[in-house]
Amino acid sequence: MKPTHLLLAALAVAVAFPVFAADPTPEQKSAKEAEDRLHTDWAWVGRYRDANAALPAPVAGQPRIVLIGDSITQGWFDHIPTFFTPGRIGRGIGGQTTPQMLVRFPADVIALKPAVVQIMAGTNDIAFNTGPMTPDESKANIRAMTELAQANGIRVILASIPPADRYPWRPGLDTGSKIVAMNAWLKSYAAATGSTYADYWSALVAPGTLGMREGLSSDHVHPTVAGYAVMAPVAERAFKAALSHPAPTRAMIAR
Repeated sequence: MKPTHLLLAALAVAVAFPVFAADPTPEQKSAKEAEDRLHTDWAWVGRYRDANAALPAPVAGQPRIVLIGDSITQGWFDHIPTFFTPGRIGRGIGGQTTPQMLVRFPADVIALKPAVVQIMAGTNDIAFNTGPMTPDESKANIRAMTELAQANGIRVILASIPPADRYPWRPGLDTGSKIVAMNAWLKSYAAATGSTYADYWSALVAPGTLGMREGLSSDHVHPTVAGYAVMAPVAERAFKAALSHPAPTRAMIAR
């Protein structure tokens, strides 16, 4: 067959049997969405926009508590939705760092007018999820969220970062000791600002290690259902303690 005939034959086959790209996998779709969002809504302020708008007005005698955080907070709602009784609102987003939470703090916390906010943040800063960060930069963001909350009459719970002796998505990082250091600062900063410190780390850690006890984590970072069951009493005590304090006022903050 002449070359021209071969070319024509190939074109005929291509027309008769067109090649279609395979459908993207769920992982590929998720990656594409994350990449698009990086350029349109970096802090994902829109993640809870509709849910926030749909919230009923706070009920008298039922203090509203917002939990803002990363995948550990999101996973709490995903795995144990019954923990979020009326008045408790989960505003966790997987993978988020403190700068992202600070950007969405006005929409996902202040605008909801809670009595209490729990801030659980920092593990993804250590993992450099949105780029390299120093501990001082993380602390500045947590200070800013605390000050914003208190300036709006919201009591603050500063949650410890749960133990993690490794990050599967960032192998080789020194995670455990950095978490311990950040938790020590969170505890002292909570005391200095009249906030409540929720010590999840001590409840979850395996004795003699910097990781979680066997069965409490699925991947050394994220709690299992059993892990959240261990965290729940710590949270309940923190909620009770925070609500026992008077709501912050500008005069109190100025002292």
